[in-house]
Amino acid sequence: MVTIPHTTMTLAYVTGPTAPSRLFSGSWSLSHPPAAQLDMASLRFAFLLLSLSCCPAVVWTATQNLTCGQRPLLDSPGASRVVGGHDAEVGAWPWQVSIQKDSRHFCGGSIINSKWVLSACHCFYPMPVVSRLWVVAGQRVLSASEDSSQRRGVRRLVLNKGYNKVTHDNDLALLQLTEPLSFSLYVQPVCLLTREEEEAGLELCFISGWGTTTYKGMAVDVLQEAEVQLIPMETCNQWDWYGGILTQHMQCAGNEAGGIDTCQGDSGGPLQCYNEDLDRFYLVGVTSFGEGCASVNRPGVYARVSRYYSWVQYTQDQVRSGVASIQPWLLLTGLTLCTMVQL
Repeated sequence: MVTIPHTTMTLAYVTGPTAPSRLFSGSWSLSHPPAAQLDMASLRFAFLLLSLSCCPAVVWTATQNLTCGQRPLLDSPGASRVVGGHDAEVGAWPWQVSIQKDSRHFCGGSIINSKWVLSACHCFYPMPVVSRLWVVAGQRVLSASEDSSQRRGVRRLVLNKGYNKVTHDNDLALLQLTEPLSFSLYVQPVCLLTREEEEAGLELCFISGWGTTTYKGMAVDVLQEAEVQLIPMETCNQWDWYGGILTQHMQCAGNEAGGIDTCQGDSGGPLQCYNEDLDRFYLVGVTSFGEGCASVNRPGVYARVSRYYSWVQYTQDQVRSGVASIQPWLLLTGLTLCTMVQL
């Protein structure tokens, strides 16, 4: 998470449609007899293994439409009471990744499928050498050697063309991994909202990350989590809050009285909310910026993911089709410094 004022650059960009379209068109359920001894978490993971082993041709569909946003090791979230948070349980946020440069954590991200991670544009300033970037999934304690963790290099870094370092608008980045992740009890994709209307069904919301727990403090070693409230734009944009600088591409979350927030090092990480009817988590926001950390009337501000579903899908489609290619030169403009992705 960055604080105002802040200067940054864009490293790569992809242009494309922005109008949302719908991906999830139905829901599935798994019934079991009352006498079953397995808990629901075990049943969910057993169903995942069955779908992967019996139906390899539909792995993509099963992963995206059936198993995203689920936590095989934990039951449905209850009230939980990052800044103002606590250590996350093992497997609490299996889509949370640590983005590292030379094996040092500097930003978070979210797994959206086995080959792609969604993060924040401002994380990649100064311009990194892509070959020095690593994505670590399935990790809870950064300093520990955990059997659950998976480490992948970054093949391609794509930043949203519209990122504005003054307003912090369009603060999104996509990282394509060198090798696909293997989904497990500890590594899972989060669900994406395909349109703004889907935000209405979300209830409990959480933030997570390895960032500092105080402004300009030391980063933590154990993944932190905290429950937050989504704050309406009309509240967050009041003159004595953010004074009208926020756009409809942003989402505020935290606590009106302060005390709970993301902070430095949490940038790019998830704001995730639970849909009780579908029993899964959706990525509502990507940690972007704020004034200080956990300050009164200055909650964290997140890139509003539902506004970018089409951009995310279009970018992946262009890369899969071989249209996008990184150009080995820099372009300096008034608002951005970026390597171009030519489409």
